Amino acid sequence: MTLKDKVAVVTGGGTGIGRGISETLARAGAKVIVNYASSKDDAEAAAAAIRAEGGEAVAVRADVTSEAEAKKLLEDAIARWGRLDVLVNNAGWSKRVPHHQLEDLTEEIWDKTLNTNLRGAFYCMRSAAPILKKNPGSTIINIVSIAPYSGGGSSIVYAASKAGLISMTKSFSRILAPEVRVNAVAPGFVRTRFAGWPQATFDEAEKASMLKRIAAPEDIGNAVLFLAAGAPSITGEVINVDAGQSSVGRGI
Repeated sequence: MTLKDKVAVVTGGGTGIGRGISETLARAGAKVIVNYASSKDDAEAAAAAIRAEGGEAVAVRADVTSEAEAKKLLEDAIARWGRLDVLVNNAGWSKRVPHHQLEDLTEEIWDKTLNTNLRGAFYCMRSAAPILKKNPGSTIINIVSIAPYSGGGSSIVYAASKAGLISMTKSFSRILAPEVRVNAVAPGFVRTRFAGWPQATFDEAEKASMLKRIAAPEDIGNAVLFLAAGAPSITGEVINVDAGQSSVGRGI
């Protein structure tokens, strides 16, 4: 699978799953904008690592919860490389709040989670739509979660935000067809610093999974690459990358 001469924007592309996606797309030939909101050093390190391997990448700051900044991020791809072919909505935020601690799920947590995970993705998709429709075969890939399937996850609002993004994936797949395909990838546990999960939680998930492993950031990157470059007949779908967690009723 190749993305030679294609241009990709990966929101939250400098850390964890986002970095795995950025590097995978770059290795397939894409020119990559590694977006960040606050993790400047991480994003610049990711872009530098891509360039060190012979790829093309640049770190670009934009807070996608601002519609103006989301729009400018996508316009930056056009200004730099003259096109946009792949948008990966990976930027996300969560704070772990045990589900039974209802009073701890504050208005601030609600707002920041929904603004980042849901509204930010919407702003990027809406801004990208007219750009992507100029390049038939272009694609949007949203990074969701298996949390909505079980009602699990780092918090109730996190699971709800990802359920909303799954719904928006299907809505956008309808309104942007046939020029643009819109799909989602749903990770299970992945060893990153996201949401501050303790290492013991990853170890437990690994032991409980059907494959006795959990996904790595590169696994998510490979799923994104498949949807971007190797799946011309797939749209409106969600691919789970969770080592069988959701299949046996165990969600994050």
